Amino acid sequence: TYTTDRLSKLNKKRLMFLPLVVDAGEGVKICITESGLENYPGLYLSAAEGENLLTGKFAPYPKKTVQGGHNQLQMLVKEREVYIAKVDKPRSFPWRMSIVTTSDKDLAASNLSYLLAAPSRLTDISWIKPGKVAWDWWNNWNLDGVDFITGVNNPTYKAYIDFASANGIEYVILDEGWAVNLQADLMQVVKDINLKELVDYAASKNVGIILWAGYYAFDRDMENVCRYFADMGVKGFKVDFMDRDDQYMTAFNYRAAEMCAKYKLILDLHGTHKPAGLNRTYPNVLNFEGVNGLEQMKWSPASVDQVKYDVLLPFTRQVSGPMDYTQGAMRNASKGNYYPCNSEPMSQGTRCRQLALYVVFESPFNMLCDAPSNYMREPESTEFIANIPTVWDESIVLDGKMGEYIVTARRAGNVWYVGGITDWTARDIEVDCSFLGDKTYDATLFKDGVNAHRVGRDYKCESFRIKNDSKLKIHLAPGGGFALKIK
Repeated sequence: TYTTDRLSKLNKKRLMFLPLVVDAGEGVKICITESGLENYPGLYLSAAEGENLLTGKFAPYPKKTVQGGHNQLQMLVKEREVYIAKVDKPRSFPWRMSIVTTSDKDLAASNLSYLLAAPSRLTDISWIKPGKVAWDWWNNWNLDGVDFITGVNNPTYKAYIDFASANGIEYVILDEGWAVNLQADLMQVVKDINLKELVDYAASKNVGIILWAGYYAFDRDMENVCRYFADMGVKGFKVDFMDRDDQYMTAFNYRAAEMCAKYKLILDLHGTHKPAGLNRTYPNVLNFEGVNGLEQMKWSPASVDQVKYDVLLPFTRQVSGPMDYTQGAMRNASKGNYYPCNSEPMSQGTRCRQLALYVVFESPFNMLCDAPSNYMREPESTEFIANIPTVWDESIVLDGKMGEYIVTARRAGNVWYVGGITDWTARDIEVDCSFLGDKTYDATLFKDGVNAHRVGRDYKCESFRIKNDSKLKIHLAPGGGFALKIK
């Protein structure tokens, strides 16, 4: 989560991660970030003691690592070298850049980190398929109305596959639990999972299977793992718990991307640092975490203000690239009603806010975080989410103020989507539709209900006709949002 304060008041002993945004006054924002972060440590900043300066810091190269951490899936650095990187031949180094804007919405629209990265190293990208994912872990494998005990087993995953197929959702992920715990060995599958049966069943339903992998389990046997599961018909991996951006780990991300591309596998780099252009160089890498995403709502105390965080992200973290934020909660808590719950988690803010996040946040590999049972009880919201694209032909930030609100329009083909979110301040938004072409369109609007400030799931859906001279006035509840589809 973010600290916002004057430079002179910041803790001199703490590091600041990028992207870092500085308000220079008179409407000027400076976003400091980097791109082309390949085989080199990521940059951190710290406030210089007694001066109005920022100084750069880098993680030293790891000298000694030991297996450990979460379920023995990490390599923990116990000792570091006195240098930050090994360089054995002439090379280029990462871009360090300042994006200077006089309009917050222009900062949110910047894709400079992507543009400065090395071009794609893949000659054939026709096999790369972005899409949405029915996700198991956030909702704790909770299904109701079924005649089997839910959990990490084939009947549960077949139910997820059936839900995905019925709603045109491209993928189902098997998150942590399908491989034997504490072994860091992806060839050891738990007894209640028949992986080949699931992959074949999903294929028959036009659904792809994605496998979660702990970092060390994936890294220690990378090519064999990629070859074996690609041959089985698995479509990609979500790799987790890298948790560092020293030189060794930034190099790992590129090695993993290259190896997955060799076997035509897509890759979601969870538990990792900001993208910094990797998704341009290897477009099979569809998403990155490096964000305090919705999964944190399973355990974060109410003091964590996720609503305020959401209206900071488009101007900070998202400037560096897509985010595995994992939106889509169907339990929606208005202000004061949120509490952490691991097995039946909820979001902060309204239902329409969750719908809007599919437009506002960039996420080519995008989760439906809630349980199929909950989505099936909410057919209107589910239809909107299931049909929304995850990649776009055109994006326009229509309006926004960092830490307060944002309104974003995105086009895929001939269909426009507009999403807007606010902080805990109720807000009246006017959407200027001049970005539309010169004809009349059908519009469907999801907006906060009159009681959304009390009951977060309260919303209203209405349809009407609009033109490019239309100006839509929409009220957003505290923690609210809206989602608009135009075709």
